Amino acid sequence: MRQRNPLPITANSAQKPARTTLKTLANHLELSPTTVSFVISGSPFAETIAKSTRERIWAAAEKLNYRPNVFARYLHTKRTYSVAVLVPDVGDEYSAALIGGIESCLSKKGFFYFVVSHRGAPDLLRMSPDTLLDRGVEGMIFINTPLNRALPVPIVAICDITEGPGITHIKIDNGKAATLTIDHLLKLGHREIAVLKGPEGNGDTDDRWEQFEKTFKRHNIKIRPENTVHLGVYPACNEKTMAENGYNAAQKLLERKRTFTALVAFNDASAMGAIRALSDAGLRVPEDVSVMGFDDIPQSLFTVPRLTTIRQPLSYMGELAANTLLEKISGNNGVPKVLKIQPELVVRETTAPNPRLSHKTAAAGKTSRRSR
Repeated sequence: MRQRNPLPITANSAQKPARTTLKTLANHLELSPTTVSFVISGSPFAETIAKSTRERIWAAAEKLNYRPNVFARYLHTKRTYSVAVLVPDVGDEYSAALIGGIESCLSKKGFFYFVVSHRGAPDLLRMSPDTLLDRGVEGMIFINTPLNRALPVPIVAICDITEGPGITHIKIDNGKAATLTIDHLLKLGHREIAVLKGPEGNGDTDDRWEQFEKTFKRHNIKIRPENTVHLGVYPACNEKTMAENGYNAAQKLLERKRTFTALVAFNDASAMGAIRALSDAGLRVPEDVSVMGFDDIPQSLFTVPRLTTIRQPLSYMGELAANTLLEKISGNNGVPKVLKIQPELVVRETTAPNPRLSHKTAAAGKTSRRSR
C-alpha cells in the first residue's frame, strides 16, 4: 500500500497555541484555581486576598493573555457580565464620545455590552428594554432615551427623559453653563443674542432653556421671540443630522428681521450647521455674528473658524455612567440619584466683540475729531 505524503505545514494549518485556561493560570502562579477565580471574576471574596497577590494575578493574566470563558462564568455564577446601552443614534459625535467612555470602563471590568440605536422609533423604544432583559443584561445605560416604567435591573441615565424608580441621572450643570455662556458674550458687548433651542422633547432642552431664561433675566436682557427657534421635534428631528437641523434653524432666524449679533446653539453640531447658514447668507463669523456651541466634540477644534463652546467632559461622563452602573449592579445602595457634572468655557475663534459697538466707537471718534 502506497503511503501518502504528509500535507505540508502552512501558516493556516499550523497548530494554534493552546488557550490559557483558569487552571493554567493558577498553575503558573502556584495558587488555587478558586483564589484566581475570586480575583478574575470580581467576587466580593477577592477583598480577603492580599493586594500583592491580586496584582500578581492580574499581571500574569495579562502576560499569558488570559480571557475568561464567559459561558463557563455564567454556569458558575448565573451572571452574564453584560449590560446594555440605549441611544438615539450611535453615529453622532456626542453619543460616540459617551460610548467611548462607557467602553473604556467596561472593558477594564470584564463586562460585555450591547448597543441599541433606536432613532426614536416607537416600536424599538417600547420593545428594546424587554428584548435586552431576555438576553440577560444586568443593567442598562440610557442616553437621551425615554423610559416611563420600572425595570428589574439597575439603570443609569445621561438625560432627563428617562423616568422610573431607582434611576441615577448624570447631568451637566446647565445653570453654570448658561452663566459661562452669557457672561462671555456680555464681556464682548453682545446683548442681542439668538438661541437655537434643543429639539422639543429632548432631555436637556427644557432645563437648559430655563437656565438661559434665568441668566438673561439676571442681566436684564430682553429675550426676543424672533431670536429663538427649536431644532425640531424629537424624535422626528433624528431623520436629519444635527448639523442639518442647525442649518435649517439658523435659516429660519435669518428669514426674520435680524437683530442679533451673537448666536448660542444647543450643541456643537448645530452650531456648525448655523455657521454654514450664516456664511451662505453672506455673514462672517465672528466679524458679523459670534457663535457658541455646547459639548466640545473633537470636530469643534477643526472647524473654520475653530468653535468657541461649553465643554462637557463626555468621555468622563461615559466612564462615570458605566462605573456607577456597576456599583449599582454590585448592590451598592448608596449611589446618589443625581450626579452633576461641571461644564467649562472653551474660547476659540467664533466669538469676538460686538461689531455694532465697534462701529459706534469709530463713528463717535470721527464726530469728536470733526468738532475740534
